[in-house]
Amino acid sequence: MEHALEPDPARGVFSTMLVVDGRPVELDPHLAQLRESVRALYGIELPAAAAELVLEEAHSFELARVRLAVCVGADGTPRLEAAVRAVARSLVLPDEGLDLRAAVVERWNGAHKWVDRRLLDRLEAAAGPASALLVERDGRVLETTRANVFALGNDGVLRTPPVDGSILPGVTRAATIELARELGVTVHEGPLTRAHVDAARELFATGSIRGIESVRSLDGAPVGDGVRGTLTETLAEVLRGRWLAPDGARVRAGHV
Repeated sequence: MEHALEPDPARGVFSTMLVVDGRPVELDPHLAQLRESVRALYGIELPAAAAELVLEEAHSFELARVRLAVCVGADGTPRLEAAVRAVARSLVLPDEGLDLRAAVVERWNGAHKWVDRRLLDRLEAAAGPASALLVERDGRVLETTRANVFALGNDGVLRTPPVDGSILPGVTRAATIELARELGVTVHEGPLTRAHVDAARELFATGSIRGIESVRSLDGAPVGDGVRGTLTETLAEVLRGRWLAPDGARVRAGHV
């Protein structure tokens, strides 16, 4: 299925953050990502009140997601909007695997997180009940409609698509690369092909709420042994310590 419409820039861009005990997780990297999008798309700066607004919305929630959106009026004035809602513990770093189905796209531009998700929702609906995995016509695997993608090959190399304008430079993606390298895993940021994911012994997705989520099947075929792999489990446990430690303290990979 090729995409047939472009997002409406007037509806703005956004970032979604996990909230744990009133604390937005990875607030600064999320704001940096949103700041880059606002500069690139609208030629203006993210309002200084962004961080304060997120903190104000998040402070009374034990476990939630907060979405910070920025839209720009015809006069070039940016407007911030933050919305928060509680989330179930089962949605954060879930144990249940993810099923993916390939959705063919062409000349995909995923560098920004658009408020206008009509196209992504359409792709997701077509892939249901699985989640859509966006694949270019030339066989390059990009991302899901909500997450970045990693594939662990039989050679021990962890591969993920490069930040070249075709995927979102996800905050959890960057954290996962850092954690994997701390564990001594070779990480290759380069074209991820359908051959790579079909032969992967582990495949997982990364996002700001669900964290590191194992992929158990692709187009109905099991990934690897069809169970959550060792590296996926290890990375998820380290991230769980980062995100869900009661005092918010960072847990280094070497200490787990």
